[in-house]
Amino acid sequence: MAADRSIAPKIGQQPGPQTPPAPWPSDYPQGYAVVDVETTGLARDDRIVSAAVYQLDAQGTVQDHWYTLVNPQRDPGPVWIHGLTSGVLADAPLFPEIVPELSKRLEDRVLVAHNAMFDWSMIAREYARASAVAPVRQRLCTIALSKELRLPLPNDKLASLAAHYGVVQQHAHHALDDARVLAEAFRPSLRRAARERLRLPLLSCQPLTEWSDTPSPRRHSSATSYRPTSWRPSRKRPACPYPNPGRYEAGGRLVQGMRVAFSGDTSVDRELLEDRAIEAGLHVATSLSRLTSLLVTNDPDAQTSKAAKARAFGTVVIDEAAFMQLLQDVRPAAPAQPPASG
Repeated sequence: MAADRSIAPKIGQQPGPQTPPAPWPSDYPQGYAVVDVETTGLARDDRIVSAAVYQLDAQGTVQDHWYTLVNPQRDPGPVWIHGLTSGVLADAPLFPEIVPELSKRLEDRVLVAHNAMFDWSMIAREYARASAVAPVRQRLCTIALSKELRLPLPNDKLASLAAHYGVVQQHAHHALDDARVLAEAFRPSLRRAARERLRLPLLSCQPLTEWSDTPSPRRHSSATSYRPTSWRPSRKRPACPYPNPGRYEAGGRLVQGMRVAFSGDTSVDRELLEDRAIEAGLHVATSLSRLTSLLVTNDPDAQTSKAAKARAFGTVVIDEAAFMQLLQDVRPAAPAQPPASG
């Protein structure tokens, strides 16, 4: 599907370093694919309803852009967010039909996204359903990059990153415009990182296989009765099968069984963060006590009860981006000790 020119204007000039530093770091990637997807939801059984890719060269200059709708073959989910109804998507291609074009856009490039773990997991599952493998070996999260650059952002939202660089959002939650905004904001971030000879926070991309073709039941109600963070069906968390190994130590690895609490707003849907923690073998705690291993919050100075207790108990506090990084390498729980023979 051709790009909508009314949604994707020409890339404009932004404040910040526009001239690439010389010499450019030789270990930086040779190209990037800035990606945004809109989906029917945030669970492993949800589907992509639209996708956009901006191709950038090694120094962040836009080379091309592409956008398509995707027929999810199911309820489109939060229409009040992405605006894509079943009628709009009825004649859109199925995901297997866009695989050749999407693969051409992604091949030999680092996938860049705002919360890249989410976009990558959605894309990887769609490829798995199509009996294909996405040609992506590495990803770069612009939330993590912003943290590395110590940008003075009030939160991890794309709108805050865009405002920092003077990039104007024209159609939030439209995949093509979100990808354009991110491409414009990524370019000065990349060039600043190159000037500072910063090591980019690149992560490897492994194909995912935990997907389902059977959607979870949705609540039958009008859109106005939903809140942005509560439209997914509620579900009981499974019991953590691992014992609590104790407190998390700053700079170390998470260990299966650790008790993790969340506080405050997150750029990733809270239930998705909890899903990721549970899948990694962590215990998601609804409150904070002396047994809590870690508190995840983007506002550690907030006057919330959890933040106050964490300070009182000496519980380590990290932000959302750091937590997403730690989830990539959770240490297995220690094997259970056999009972002593008597």
